[in-house]
Amino acid sequence: MQVGQGSEGSDMTGRNGRTVRDLRRANRTAVLQRLYFDGPLSRFELGPATGLSSGSISNVVADLVADALVEEAGSVDSDGGRPRILLRVAPGSGHMIGVDVGETRVRIELFDLTLTELARAERPLEQRRYEVDGIVGHIRDGVAEVLAAADVAPGQLLGVGIGVPGIVEHTPERGAVVHGQTIGWDAVPLEALLRESALLPESVPYFIDNGAKTLGQAEMWFGGGRGAHSAVVVLFGSGVGACLVTPEVEHGRAVEWGHLTVRVRGRRCRCGALGCLEAYAGAEALLERWREQGGRPPENVDEESALTAMLAAAYPPAAPDDARSAGDARSAGAGEGPGDAEALGGGRTPDPVALAVLEETAEYLGAGLSDLINLFQPERILIGGWAGLQLGARFLPAVRRHATAYALRHPAQKVTVDLGRLGPDAVTVGAAILPLADFFGRGGRRPEPAPAGPAPAWRTVLEDRAPR
Repeated sequence: MQVGQGSEGSDMTGRNGRTVRDLRRANRTAVLQRLYFDGPLSRFELGPATGLSSGSISNVVADLVADALVEEAGSVDSDGGRPRILLRVAPGSGHMIGVDVGETRVRIELFDLTLTELARAERPLEQRRYEVDGIVGHIRDGVAEVLAAADVAPGQLLGVGIGVPGIVEHTPERGAVVHGQTIGWDAVPLEALLRESALLPESVPYFIDNGAKTLGQAEMWFGGGRGAHSAVVVLFGSGVGACLVTPEVEHGRAVEWGHLTVRVRGRRCRCGALGCLEAYAGAEALLERWREQGGRPPENVDEESALTAMLAAAYPPAAPDDARSAGDARSAGAGEGPGDAEALGGGRTPDPVALAVLEETAEYLGAGLSDLINLFQPERILIGGWAGLQLGARFLPAVRRHATAYALRHPAQKVTVDLGRLGPDAVTVGAAILPLADFFGRGGRRPEPAPAGPAPAWRTVLEDRAPR
């Protein structure tokens, strides 16, 4: 039985085991997704875009309009006939919250259904303190703050998505459990702890996953990964991680790339092991290496500010007076040999230690990417995260060069390595996509309350056959 081809009136189960209810949900999902990504569209355009019959389109659109999920968005002229009404997803028909439990702060953002930001709250983490009670409190207070700022009732939420460092295990007893070895979290039942805070009604689900996966989700939906069949999205912050997306793993899978061994008996990583990529390429380790080799990172500032200072030390900007002097000297016919930059730059020489550490880091990153290329042979690699974006503009050519040098020639020739396009908020956006993707998967219907006990078999059969 094909979706949308005359199946709307049948109560029978198809040969593939799918019920009418399944088919209707799939049709609603198809229409919602096309309007979401490609809208506004007319009913006439929705047919070819979804593969559904005109009758199915009419039924599904009427259903979605009745549910206030789809609304009219103007009209366009048609060839000789009446103007065609354009349709779009109604922005106010649902809300999601995205949370990024990052290295320096917890960021909470409230979005409408079209992922337009409505409110934001941030809670700084003093001295990288990851006490569980403190993080739970930051999330609880931030969620309450953004809901109040936008005057959105908690029950209107489709869900709260949360990106965290570490491995997330989904258990039937305690919900999402976080194993964050690098931040000192050992089997933390984060979802249960948030439920105990009684901030949100039971009908509002939590979606908790690895931060690299939420970054990958955002880039694949709206950023540099859109249209790719396979990609690896790298999160480069205080530590490093990655999200692998393939046709077999459509929604992405977090990969603990930062704990790949790149040097036997090397530096000790914050996970406790020796020689991890994160011990060389993460921003925390990068600043430590600068200090260990005689550099002078600024004191009492966060990592983002310290990394900015390191880049300025390695590549000191020319002062306006220096630039004018350099221009005057060139116009006067002065040479531009190695000594001229220092003479014209007023003694602004690069910090050789900072420069050497940064260049070595580019090689480590390239070598780490080569392992991803050899293992997964992706079409694209995207580098995101606050540190990746900060360093990438200057180091991307060097990282590409080293990745190609260390990788096998055939897969290296087929992959592109670029920066992510969504900026430092991508983890938060990706976290909000988690409840949105679940909502679409349900055909735009909210989760039904769980029954107190198992339903009788006859009731399940009748529910599957009931018109929706």
